[in-house]
Amino acid sequence: MKPGTPPLLSIRLLDQVRERIRYLHYSLSTEKTYLYWIRFYIRWHGLKHPRDMGAKEVETFLSMMATERKVSASTHNQALSALLFLYREVLNIELPWLNDINRPTSPRRIPSVLTKDEVAGVLASMEGETALLARLLYGTGMRLMEGIRLRIKDVDFERHVIIVRQAKGNKDRVVMLPHSLAPALRRQMLAARAVWEADRRAQRGGVETPHALEAKYPQVGHTWGWFWMFPSPTYSVDPRSGVERRQHLYEDRLQRALKRAVLQAGIGKPVSVHTLRHSFATHLLQSGTDIRTVQELLGHSDVSTTMIYTHVLKVAAGGTASPLDALTGLAG
Repeated sequence: MKPGTPPLLSIRLLDQVRERIRYLHYSLSTEKTYLYWIRFYIRWHGLKHPRDMGAKEVETFLSMMATERKVSASTHNQALSALLFLYREVLNIELPWLNDINRPTSPRRIPSVLTKDEVAGVLASMEGETALLARLLYGTGMRLMEGIRLRIKDVDFERHVIIVRQAKGNKDRVVMLPHSLAPALRRQMLAARAVWEADRRAQRGGVETPHALEAKYPQVGHTWGWFWMFPSPTYSVDPRSGVERRQHLYEDRLQRALKRAVLQAGIGKPVSVHTLRHSFATHLLQSGTDIRTVQELLGHSDVSTTMIYTHVLKVAAGGTASPLDALTGLAG
């Protein structure tokens, strides 16, 4: 065996992990993450089979992650989730000690939020389809991947709503379609239609469809309704099926464009694509929208998650007077 070549047993185990993940319809990003941590765990323990390891090895591995690699709480939890999946779902081992391993808690941070003027400045500094996508995310509160994976069939111009499919937690929800965005979105749909028709003439492989839908309806990925609202300009190979097809717009396109726009707008606070979602929620609450409505629009399962934006409002409102303002003779 060549140096660095994993043993056949390890390869077979990782294939079992892939098979189980896909059977349960986990996302590709989750599949990649779980495989990374499981592979790391096995190699760190000298390529021992997980069946021959237990609580001691898991705790030693997680301790190393915290003390030597100094990973964040979210990364630590990610690795633990991967190991729980390995033992419970793949090896079919339900070990009581797994429930006793403490998960580190991430401190609740006040999210960075842009003012309405700052949002307007950033959006004005963008152009093309990335500008439209940024406006869509701010105008609906959708997450980055929810916007990028938007299908033609899920945009209802008549009722001015968008159906967000298989969002976080594999749940669907409905968000508003901003009236001001409808004309630009219709133009984007026409541009997507031209791409779809070109793919049909070239007899390309259609687009990816969820789960086993393509097995039941072989041509569904070729239909107009399932096509991407924001298609990629190029083809790529589907990592799961090996089929070369057109994917949705690559997420880095928007991230890079937003970063440039933030610099151009002269904004000093930290801004990511997710900041648009935070700003959407905060501005809705500022305008008097009920918190339960905001919870539904964001797709939060618990209203306590949405409550973080009320803390943002308290900070931003400045409604409580400082005792310094009551002192006399200290005007700047």
